[in-house]
Amino acid sequence: MQPLCLSQSFSRTLISAAVVSAFSLAAVSASADLSSRYVDNDGDMVADVPSDESQWVDPDTLVFAYTPVEDPAVYADVWADFLEHLSDATGKRVQFFPVQSNAAQQEALRAGRLHVAGFNTGGVPVAVNCGGFRPFAMMAAEDGSFGYEMEIITYPGSGIESVEDLAGSQLAFTSETSNSGFRAPSALLRSEYGLEAGEDFETAFSGSHDNSILGVVNKDYEAAAIANSVGARMISRGVVNEGDYEIIYTSETFPTTAYGLANNLNPELAEKIQDAFFSYDWEGTALETEFANSGEAQFIPITYQENWSVIRTIADANGVTYDCD
Repeated sequence: MQPLCLSQSFSRTLISAAVVSAFSLAAVSASADLSSRYVDNDGDMVADVPSDESQWVDPDTLVFAYTPVEDPAVYADVWADFLEHLSDATGKRVQFFPVQSNAAQQEALRAGRLHVAGFNTGGVPVAVNCGGFRPFAMMAAEDGSFGYEMEIITYPGSGIESVEDLAGSQLAFTSETSNSGFRAPSALLRSEYGLEAGEDFETAFSGSHDNSILGVVNKDYEAAAIANSVGARMISRGVVNEGDYEIIYTSETFPTTAYGLANNLNPELAEKIQDAFFSYDWEGTALETEFANSGEAQFIPITYQENWSVIRTIADANGVTYDCD
C-alpha cells in the first residue's frame, strides 16, 4: 500500500534499517508464549486444533467481530454482504458483533463467544497467545502488496514541526495492545530519538485510531500515533479533511488487520470459513468501497509465524509478555 498522501509542509522521517536491526538484536528469537490452555505441537506458534474431538465446537450461529472503530454501526453495513457470503458458504447464521474496545474483543474470544474475527495488528499476538486465535488471512491490494504505516500527526499551528518537538508536549496513543497506536511508536521514539513516554512527553490513551485522529483535529491532543490506513478511510468518508492534520513521522510498512478463527472450531467448519474469505467477490460491494480507500481489494493467505515476526520483535523490544493464565 502506498503511504497516505496529505497536504503537509513538514518532511517525513522513515525508520532506518538500523533501528529494525537493533530490535532484532533485542529479540534474537521471538517465540510463541501460548497460554497453558493450548498446545503447539507443530511449531507454527499458534494453538493447535484440539486433538480431542469432544472439544470441537460447531455453533448454529457464527459470531464475527471487526477490530474496534469509532462507529461500529458503519462497519456492520460494510461487512453485511461478506457475512451473507460467509453464511451461504458455511450454512450457518452469522452475527456481526460490534465490539467497543480491544479488551472486549479479546475477552469475547477467550470466553468462546467469538468465532471469526479481524484483530488489529498489535492485538494479534495477544489473541494468538491468550485466546487461541488462528490467523489465516489479511487484506491486500490487487497486486498482492499489503500493510500500513504508523504516522505521528499533529494539527496545523501546533508548534510541533518535527519528532524532536514532542519533548515536553503530549502524544496520544490508542491502547497498550496496539502496534501502531502504542508499541511501535514507543519503541522507535525511545531508540531513535531518546524520547521516553511518560518522561519526555505526556501521554494519553484515546481508545482507537479514529478517536486519536479526531482528537488531534479538534485540538484535544497535540499529537497522536496512528495507522495511516484508518486516516485514509476517514478522509474518504468525509469524517476529516485533507489538511486537517500534518504528518511529522512515517514508519516502515507493517502487516494490517489479521482475520482468523477460534482454534476449537470443527475443522470442517473452519475450512469452509477460510474458503469463504478467499472465494469472496469484492466487486461492487460495500467492503470494496470502504477498503479501496486504503488500497485493499482482496484477502490473501498469511501465517502468524512469518508475517508477524516484526510485530513480535517490537513487542519484545517493549518488554511485552503474555501472562494469559
